[in-house]
Amino acid sequence: MNFEEYRSRDGIALAALLANGEVSALDLMRIAIEAAERVDALTNMLSYKDYEGALAKAFRHEVVAGKFSGLPFLLKDSGLASTDLPTSIGSSLFEATKAQSDATLVKRFREAGFISFARSTVPELCMAPTTEARRNGGPTRNPFDPTRSSGGSSGGAAVAVAAGVVPVAHGSDGGGSIRIPASSCGVFGLKPSRGRVPLGPFRGEGWGGLACDGVLTRTVRDTARALDLTAGMETGAPYAAPPGCSFEASLDVTLERPLRIAVWQDPWGLAMDGPCREAVRKSAELCASFGHEIIAIDPPDFDYCAFIDAIITVMASNVALSVRVKLSALGRDPRPDELEPAILDGYFIGARTTAPDYVAAVDRLHATGRMMAAMIDGYDLVLSPTLTTLPPTLGTISTKEADFRGFRRKASELTPFLAVANASGQPAASLPLWRHEGLPVGVQLIGHFGREDMVLALSHQLEGSALWSVAQGWPDLTNFL
Repeated sequence: MNFEEYRSRDGIALAALLANGEVSALDLMRIAIEAAERVDALTNMLSYKDYEGALAKAFRHEVVAGKFSGLPFLLKDSGLASTDLPTSIGSSLFEATKAQSDATLVKRFREAGFISFARSTVPELCMAPTTEARRNGGPTRNPFDPTRSSGGSSGGAAVAVAAGVVPVAHGSDGGGSIRIPASSCGVFGLKPSRGRVPLGPFRGEGWGGLACDGVLTRTVRDTARALDLTAGMETGAPYAAPPGCSFEASLDVTLERPLRIAVWQDPWGLAMDGPCREAVRKSAELCASFGHEIIAIDPPDFDYCAFIDAIITVMASNVALSVRVKLSALGRDPRPDELEPAILDGYFIGARTTAPDYVAAVDRLHATGRMMAAMIDGYDLVLSPTLTTLPPTLGTISTKEADFRGFRRKASELTPFLAVANASGQPAASLPLWRHEGLPVGVQLIGHFGREDMVLALSHQLEGSALWSVAQGWPDLTNFL
């Protein structure tokens, strides 16, 4: 098998070849590593690499049918604990942090058959919608345009999937960090319901309940199978999503009736580029062609700026905690070159945040969740843009200035349709359904809490369209040479 044959198949198709003995895990790992080296040299998408260890694991791997058994895989450099690979969380302060044991999700990825051979790049402490961490030695470039962002914080993961290095890669999402890069790089990215995928055992929640883990893929069925293999409440977890049937099996179930789909395009008065609106218009027409009912809606009155300020409080508090724990272990204060200016400012903001301020911020997030649940009441799904602009030019949203609040407020202008679903815990996915002058433009589906099956079912129906096919074409990396 050569690289073109490899990347033309999704994870499920490759797993079937492995199960049938038509290809070996070692063959696939060699192809993935060779491709990773080429793409990384052009885009800067990888952090820690363990090629020798991964090749050894692939050589010994025993294939189990029905899983992603023997598939090359990337873990996000997000701090998810793995004994296989260290992590930096995109920060010099946390460089080469090693775990003594695996996170529950890492164990489930391994049980699913994935073989991790590297970590994918992230912005510092996963705090940005673009992957441009100083620690990484430069930005992670969009594979469709090297002058533009790959998105963040799962930027490296999205690049790897978009370029065909791996069919499935780990991602996480605390305010759009799966969906932003999925939109920017033309792949499929689902943020699961809160509590669907385990965060433990080392923590019960991330960012006050905003954060969750998932994957980025090229096909809906790969995401569905990955969710089946990794989902499920772990003992002692503070949140749980409602149990359901197999997500992969649900893709083959015919919808009993046309869906009522609300179309939301007003980002509370913020500006939005024409291509993002056009992507939603074309996607709504496509949904209507399948017989679904399309209803344009206006969002409820909502103080988006106050919501963003609440997220800033929660994020800064988490920066302060992470940095304080690390510095306590080192027995010193932070050095100026260890944290980027905006993140260092976030550390000081978090350190000054009072308990009442934090509780008020969490209360606002909860109120936003109730607002979002009410907004979808009476509809099966909400269709919206993923982002308000095309992938921004590198350096547009930067952590170089010592202004954490300003940095996060600028980021929020790109993502008004995203973080609200983190506050509500609802499942939401970015679908590759449009291109503008060669650049991917995603659209988002938001579902009821616990109803990933509905989001996946419509995504799978749309996946067979010409819109999806065109929008998910392979990037031409010769532009980088």
